[in-house]
Amino acid sequence: MHPGEIKKNLITINMKIKITEQNLADIKSWFSAYLNTFREAGSEILDNIKLKEDHSLRVCREIVITGRKLGLNEDELRLAEIIALLHDTGRFEQYARYKTFMDKKSGNHALMGIKVLREAGILEQFSDEVKELIIKPIRYHNCIVLPENETESCLFYSKLLRDADKIDIWYILTAYYKDKSMKKNAALELELPDTPGISEAVYKDLINKRPVNMAKVHNLNDFKMLQAGWIFDINFYPSMELVKERRYLEIIRENLPQSPDIDNVFSHLFQACSHYRLSDRV
Repeated sequence: MHPGEIKKNLITINMKIKITEQNLADIKSWFSAYLNTFREAGSEILDNIKLKEDHSLRVCREIVITGRKLGLNEDELRLAEIIALLHDTGRFEQYARYKTFMDKKSGNHALMGIKVLREAGILEQFSDEVKELIIKPIRYHNCIVLPENETESCLFYSKLLRDADKIDIWYILTAYYKDKSMKKNAALELELPDTPGISEAVYKDLINKRPVNMAKVHNLNDFKMLQAGWIFDINFYPSMELVKERRYLEIIRENLPQSPDIDNVFSHLFQACSHYRLSDRV
Protein backbone atom coordinates (compact mmCIF):
# COMPACT_ATOMS: atom_id res chain seq x y z
CA MET A 1 0.00 0.00 0.00
CA HIS A 2 1.30 3.46 -0.89
CA PRO A 3 1.59 5.88 2.10
CA GLY A 4 -0.82 8.29 0.43
CA GLU A 5 -3.52 5.63 0.37
CA ILE A 6 -3.56 4.90 4.08
CA LYS A 7 -5.75 6.65 6.64
CA LYS A 8 -9.21 5.64 7.71
CA ASN A 9 -9.00 1.95 6.86
CA LEU A 10 -6.44 1.82 9.70
CA ILE A 11 -7.64 4.68 11.92
CA THR A 12 -11.34 5.43 12.05
CA ILE A 13 -12.40 8.97 12.87
CA ASN A 14 -15.92 8.55 14.17
CA MET A 15 -17.32 12.02 13.72
CA LYS A 16 -18.24 14.42 10.97
CA ILE A 17 -15.92 17.42 11.07
CA LYS A 18 -17.09 20.71 9.58
CA ILE A 19 -14.50 23.48 9.46
CA THR A 20 -14.99 26.25 6.92
CA GLU A 21 -12.42 28.48 5.25
CA GLN A 22 -13.92 31.35 7.26
CA ASN A 23 -13.37 29.45 10.52
CA LEU A 24 -9.71 29.03 9.60
CA ALA A 25 -9.40 32.66 8.51
CA ASP A 26 -10.89 33.82 11.85
CA ILE A 27 -8.36 31.76 13.79
CA LYS A 28 -5.47 33.12 11.71
CA SER A 29 -6.69 36.69 12.19
CA TRP A 30 -6.95 36.23 15.96
CA PHE A 31 -3.49 34.62 16.11
CA SER A 32 -1.93 37.55 14.25
CA ALA A 33 -3.69 40.09 16.48
CA TYR A 34 -2.59 38.20 19.61
CA LEU A 35 1.05 38.25 18.52
CA ASN A 36 0.78 41.99 17.88
CA THR A 37 0.28 42.45 21.63
CA PHE A 38 3.95 41.43 22.10
CA ARG A 39 5.43 43.79 19.47
CA GLU A 40 6.45 46.46 21.97
CA ALA A 41 8.83 44.11 23.80
CA GLY A 42 12.62 44.40 23.70
CA SER A 43 14.69 42.95 20.87
CA GLU A 44 15.69 39.71 22.66
CA ILE A 45 12.06 38.95 23.50
CA LEU A 46 10.94 39.84 19.98
CA ASP A 47 13.57 37.54 18.44
CA ASN A 48 12.30 34.55 20.39
CA ILE A 49 8.63 35.47 19.89
CA LYS A 50 9.38 35.52 16.14
CA LEU A 51 11.14 32.17 16.47
CA LYS A 52 7.98 30.60 17.88
CA GLU A 53 5.71 32.40 15.43
CA ASP A 54 7.72 31.03 12.50
CA HIS A 55 7.73 27.60 14.13
CA SER A 56 3.93 27.62 14.46
CA LEU A 57 3.50 28.55 10.80
CA ARG A 58 5.90 25.85 9.65
CA VAL A 59 4.16 23.24 11.82
CA CYS A 60 0.97 24.20 9.96
CA ARG A 61 2.67 23.41 6.67
CA GLU A 62 4.13 20.13 7.97
CA ILE A 63 0.82 18.92 9.36
CA VAL A 64 -0.98 19.66 6.09
CA ILE A 65 1.72 17.84 4.08
CA THR A 66 1.37 14.73 6.25
CA GLY A 67 -2.42 15.04 6.45
CA ARG A 68 -2.74 15.09 2.66
CA LYS A 69 -0.54 11.99 2.37
CA LEU A 70 -2.81 10.27 4.89
CA GLY A 71 -5.89 11.16 2.84
CA LEU A 72 -7.57 13.74 5.09
CA ASN A 73 -10.39 15.72 3.47
CA GLU A 74 -10.38 19.53 3.35
CA ASP A 75 -12.38 19.99 6.58
CA GLU A 76 -10.02 17.63 8.42
CA LEU A 77 -6.99 19.41 7.00
CA ARG A 78 -8.35 22.76 8.19
CA LEU A 79 -8.87 21.29 11.67
CA ALA A 80 -5.30 19.96 11.67
CA GLU A 81 -3.98 23.37 10.59
CA ILE A 82 -5.88 25.14 13.38
CA ILE A 83 -4.46 22.72 15.96
CA ALA A 84 -0.95 23.29 14.60
CA LEU A 85 -1.26 27.08 14.52
CA LEU A 86 -2.47 27.25 18.12
CA HIS A 87 -0.40 24.48 19.71
CA ASP A 88 2.32 26.81 21.07
CA THR A 89 0.09 29.75 21.99
CA GLY A 90 1.40 29.53 25.54
CA ARG A 91 5.02 30.01 24.43
CA PHE A 92 4.55 33.73 23.73
CA GLU A 93 3.35 34.70 27.19
CA GLN A 94 5.83 32.23 28.68
CA TYR A 95 8.83 33.93 27.11
CA ALA A 96 7.54 37.47 27.51
CA ARG A 97 6.88 36.91 31.21
CA TYR A 98 9.63 34.49 32.28
CA LYS A 99 12.34 34.93 29.57
CA THR A 100 12.60 31.15 29.18
CA PHE A 101 11.13 28.25 27.22
CA MET A 102 11.80 25.88 30.11
CA ASP A 103 8.45 24.74 31.49
CA LYS A 104 9.97 23.72 34.81
CA LYS A 105 11.13 27.32 35.35
CA SER A 106 7.86 28.92 34.29
CA GLY A 107 4.84 26.69 33.77
CA ASN A 108 3.43 24.10 31.39
CA HIS A 109 3.24 26.04 28.12
CA ALA A 110 0.48 23.78 26.77
CA LEU A 111 -1.78 24.63 29.73
CA MET A 112 -0.81 28.29 29.50
CA GLY A 113 -1.89 28.30 25.86
CA ILE A 114 -5.22 26.62 26.58
CA LYS A 115 -5.92 29.26 29.23
CA VAL A 116 -5.25 32.02 26.66
CA LEU A 117 -7.55 30.35 24.11
CA ARG A 118 -10.37 29.88 26.62
CA GLU A 119 -10.14 33.47 27.84
CA ALA A 120 -10.11 34.79 24.25
CA GLY A 121 -13.21 32.73 23.38
CA ILE A 122 -11.88 32.19 19.85
CA LEU A 123 -12.97 28.53 19.84
CA GLU A 124 -16.61 29.31 20.68
CA GLN A 125 -17.44 29.29 16.96
CA PHE A 126 -17.04 25.50 17.00
CA SER A 127 -19.13 22.64 18.38
CA ASP A 128 -18.11 21.16 21.72
CA GLU A 129 -16.74 18.07 19.94
CA VAL A 130 -14.55 20.11 17.63
CA LYS A 131 -13.36 22.33 20.51
CA GLU A 132 -12.23 19.19 22.32
CA LEU A 133 -10.38 18.03 19.19
CA ILE A 134 -8.46 21.30 19.23
CA ILE A 135 -7.85 21.64 22.97
CA LYS A 136 -6.83 18.06 23.76
CA PRO A 137 -4.05 17.65 21.16
CA ILE A 138 -2.66 21.00 22.36
CA ARG A 139 -2.85 19.74 25.93
CA TYR A 140 -1.05 16.50 25.03
CA HIS A 141 1.52 17.75 22.53
CA ASN A 142 4.32 18.12 25.11
CA CYS A 143 3.52 15.00 27.15
CA ILE A 144 6.12 12.23 27.20
CA VAL A 145 3.47 9.72 26.11
CA LEU A 146 -0.16 10.07 25.10
CA PRO A 147 -2.95 8.87 27.41
CA GLU A 148 -4.48 5.54 26.41
CA ASN A 149 -8.04 6.31 27.48
CA GLU A 150 -8.83 8.78 24.70
CA THR A 151 -10.94 8.59 21.57
CA GLU A 152 -9.40 7.48 18.28
CA SER A 153 -10.10 10.95 16.87
CA CYS A 154 -8.26 12.71 19.69
CA LEU A 155 -5.29 10.35 19.49
CA PHE A 156 -5.13 10.65 15.70
CA TYR A 157 -4.90 14.46 15.74
CA SER A 158 -2.59 14.39 18.75
CA LYS A 159 -0.18 12.09 16.92
CA LEU A 160 -0.43 14.17 13.76
CA LEU A 161 0.49 17.30 15.74
CA ARG A 162 3.31 15.61 17.65
CA ASP A 163 4.90 14.41 14.40
CA ALA A 164 4.66 17.83 12.71
CA ASP A 165 5.95 19.59 15.84
CA LYS A 166 8.97 17.30 16.14
CA ILE A 167 9.80 17.59 12.45
CA ASP A 168 9.98 21.37 12.68
CA ILE A 169 11.83 21.43 16.00
CA TRP A 170 14.40 19.16 14.37
CA TYR A 171 14.56 21.66 11.50
CA ILE A 172 15.19 24.58 13.89
CA LEU A 173 17.74 22.83 16.07
CA THR A 174 19.72 21.08 13.33
CA ALA A 175 20.04 24.41 11.48
CA TYR A 176 21.24 25.98 14.73
CA TYR A 177 23.77 23.20 15.38
CA LYS A 178 25.14 23.30 11.82
CA ASP A 179 25.69 27.07 11.71
CA LYS A 180 28.76 27.55 13.86
CA SER A 181 28.70 31.29 13.19
CA MET A 182 25.26 31.69 14.75
CA LYS A 183 25.09 33.56 18.03
CA LYS A 184 24.43 31.36 21.04
CA ASN A 185 20.75 31.28 21.96
CA ALA A 186 20.26 30.27 25.59
CA ALA A 187 16.50 29.91 25.04
CA LEU A 188 17.06 27.34 22.27
CA GLU A 189 19.54 25.46 24.45
CA LEU A 190 17.16 25.66 27.43
CA GLU A 191 20.00 27.30 29.37
CA LEU A 192 21.73 23.93 29.71
CA PRO A 193 25.49 23.73 30.38
CA ASP A 194 27.73 22.53 27.56
CA THR A 195 29.55 19.95 29.66
CA PRO A 196 31.11 16.61 28.54
CA GLY A 197 29.39 13.24 28.37
CA ILE A 198 25.79 12.07 28.59
CA SER A 199 23.75 11.06 31.61
CA GLU A 200 23.36 7.36 32.39
CA ALA A 201 19.57 7.72 32.71
CA VAL A 202 19.36 9.23 29.21
CA TYR A 203 21.54 6.44 27.82
CA LYS A 204 19.40 3.72 29.44
CA ASP A 205 16.13 5.17 28.16
CA LEU A 206 17.37 5.37 24.57
CA ILE A 207 18.98 1.92 24.58
CA ASN A 208 15.61 0.59 25.76
CA LYS A 209 13.77 2.57 23.04
CA ARG A 210 12.03 4.88 25.47
CA PRO A 211 11.48 8.63 24.99
CA VAL A 212 13.62 10.60 27.45
CA ASN A 213 11.96 12.56 30.23
CA MET A 214 13.23 16.16 30.25
CA ALA A 215 13.80 15.81 34.01
CA LYS A 216 16.72 13.47 33.23
CA VAL A 217 18.45 16.01 30.98
CA HIS A 218 21.43 17.70 32.67
CA ASN A 219 23.51 19.15 29.85
CA LEU A 220 23.40 20.09 26.16
CA ASN A 221 24.53 16.62 25.05
CA ASP A 222 21.64 15.05 26.96
CA PHE A 223 19.26 17.48 25.25
CA LYS A 224 20.56 16.51 21.80
CA MET A 225 20.19 12.83 22.72
CA LEU A 226 16.62 13.48 23.87
CA GLN A 227 15.90 15.07 20.47
CA ALA A 228 17.36 12.08 18.64
CA GLY A 229 15.20 9.78 20.77
CA TRP A 230 12.04 11.39 19.40
CA ILE A 231 12.44 8.91 16.55
CA PHE A 232 10.75 6.36 18.83
CA ASP A 233 7.66 8.59 18.93
CA ILE A 234 7.09 9.13 15.21
CA ASN A 235 3.58 7.97 14.45
CA PHE A 236 3.11 8.10 10.69
CA TYR A 237 5.11 6.69 7.81
CA PRO A 238 5.18 9.99 5.80
CA SER A 239 6.70 11.70 8.86
CA MET A 240 9.47 9.11 9.09
CA GLU A 241 10.18 9.54 5.38
CA LEU A 242 10.72 13.28 5.97
CA VAL A 243 13.06 12.58 8.88
CA LYS A 244 15.18 10.30 6.71
CA GLU A 245 15.09 12.61 3.69
CA ARG A 246 16.23 15.62 5.76
CA ARG A 247 18.92 13.66 7.65
CA TYR A 248 17.95 15.01 11.05
CA LEU A 249 19.45 12.10 12.99
CA GLU A 250 22.72 12.30 11.07
CA ILE A 251 23.05 16.03 11.76
CA ILE A 252 22.43 15.58 15.49
CA ARG A 253 25.04 12.80 15.60
CA GLU A 254 27.58 15.00 13.81
CA ASN A 255 27.11 17.60 16.54
CA LEU A 256 27.75 15.27 19.45
CA PRO A 257 31.17 14.16 20.73
CA GLN A 258 32.81 10.86 19.77
CA SER A 259 31.85 8.27 22.35
CA PRO A 260 31.18 4.49 22.35
CA ASP A 261 27.96 5.05 24.35
CA ILE A 262 26.69 7.66 21.89
CA ASP A 263 27.67 5.42 18.95
CA ASN A 264 25.76 2.55 20.54
CA VAL A 265 22.63 4.65 21.01
CA PHE A 266 22.71 5.95 17.45
CA SER A 267 23.13 2.48 16.00
CA HIS A 268 19.79 1.65 17.70
CA LEU A 269 18.23 4.88 16.46
CA PHE A 270 19.32 4.37 12.84
CA GLN A 271 18.13 0.77 12.99
CA ALA A 272 14.71 1.85 14.27
CA CYS A 273 14.53 4.43 11.49
CA SER A 274 15.49 1.99 8.71
CA HIS A 275 13.14 -0.76 9.98
CA TYR A 276 10.10 1.50 10.21
CA ARG A 277 7.35 -0.03 8.09
CA LEU A 278 3.71 0.61 7.27
CA SER A 279 2.86 -2.45 9.35
CA ASP A 280 4.32 -0.75 12.44
CA ARG A 281 2.19 2.40 12.29
CA VAL A 282 0.05 4.30 9.84
